[in-house]
Amino acid sequence: MRDLAFVAIMIPLLGMAAARPFVGALLWSWISFMSPQREMWGFASALPWAQTTFLVTLLGCAIAREPKRLPLNAVTVLLLLFGAGVTATSLVALQSAEIVWREWERVMKILAGVLLTAALLTTRERIHALIWMIAIALGFFGVKGGIFTVMTGGVHKVLGPPDSILADRNHLATALLVVVPLMNYLRLQSRHAIVRTGLAAAMVSTVFAAIGSQSRGALVALIASAFVFWVRSRGKITSGIIVAAVVAAVLTFMPESWVERMRTIQDYEHEGSAMGRVMIWTASWQIALARPLTGGGFRAMYSQEIVNRYAPGIPARAAHSIWFETLGEHGFVVFALWLGVLAAGMAYSLRVVRLARREPELRWAYDLARMAQVSTVAYAAGGTFLSLQYWDVQWTLMAALAAAHGLVAAAVREAAPAPAQPTAPGWR
Repeated sequence: MRDLAFVAIMIPLLGMAAARPFVGALLWSWISFMSPQREMWGFASALPWAQTTFLVTLLGCAIAREPKRLPLNAVTVLLLLFGAGVTATSLVALQSAEIVWREWERVMKILAGVLLTAALLTTRERIHALIWMIAIALGFFGVKGGIFTVMTGGVHKVLGPPDSILADRNHLATALLVVVPLMNYLRLQSRHAIVRTGLAAAMVSTVFAAIGSQSRGALVALIASAFVFWVRSRGKITSGIIVAAVVAAVLTFMPESWVERMRTIQDYEHEGSAMGRVMIWTASWQIALARPLTGGGFRAMYSQEIVNRYAPGIPARAAHSIWFETLGEHGFVVFALWLGVLAAGMAYSLRVVRLARREPELRWAYDLARMAQVSTVAYAAGGTFLSLQYWDVQWTLMAALAAAHGLVAAAVREAAPAPAQPTAPGWR
């Protein structure tokens, strides 16, 4: 019954995507970010919903009469160059061709979806709708996981949807901390008290869910993002009290078993999982040094034979770091492109804040830019300890910041007074 209901919802939505491509972009984001089909138990879970949605949206772009052109800004250009770069490194990868090209295909599909979405982010309303979609897709697990954590006393771990990028509890925890600031942006922009109250409750529940994952990286990301959240909030005293109260309540609520697990962060030298990460980071660095232009290719660190070639004695495994895994897989050039996407998004956010600070009609962009900065800090801090370097949500957020910057810059130019024309001699 659940599968039939899901299919019944998807069919008309796909029809709308063919007529209005931006609906398709939102639908693709929902499928890609949330993997709702993984909540099904039957035939619907195995159908290629993301691919179908992408193709239908492309069809809509071909037949719909609306502006659609990929904006050539720093984020989109760097994403295109990154795609070309990982293609080049895949041609000379050390891992087996089957594994490499399967991973390459997955990343290319993500890039295509993000770039298609970027081409359709032409208005403030569309950017706002996209942020709502991110909040709904990830907030579903935050609200559900937070309730589960409270009801079980924090004893059991919160997990993500199976067979998805968020299946790993560490990945899920970071994703939840990324979405909390975006929920706050929506709260700040919402006119109705019920919506604002609901979003505030969802934020608290999502923090509970992130901590309920029992991920040590989530605790690090929570502390880092909570500090930046306070710095980027409007009322420092009020927001400081609220942030401190929420974090204290969550940490106090968790059981002793959680506390004991978190204490291992201080003694990481004697903790097997932490030292395993440090060792594989060393191997990733050695591979990058030996092959600075290409790295080892996709999933090089997962092969014991490859790891032994450059760092003998270190067990092969996932690098569990967005920084070291990208560097080891693709070398310094592609790593710079990947890092450049984040840097470009942050640069746009800083410029938006500067341009929109004193413009009431641009307050939406000001709030979005500041909260996106908090989200990126959560991603960077949490991602230091997990393999989430090809995450479509973060790339989509960077594309949204670039689109917001374009709209803000255009609005500022239009509002600027026209320069006075020089008066010709004799016409005074």
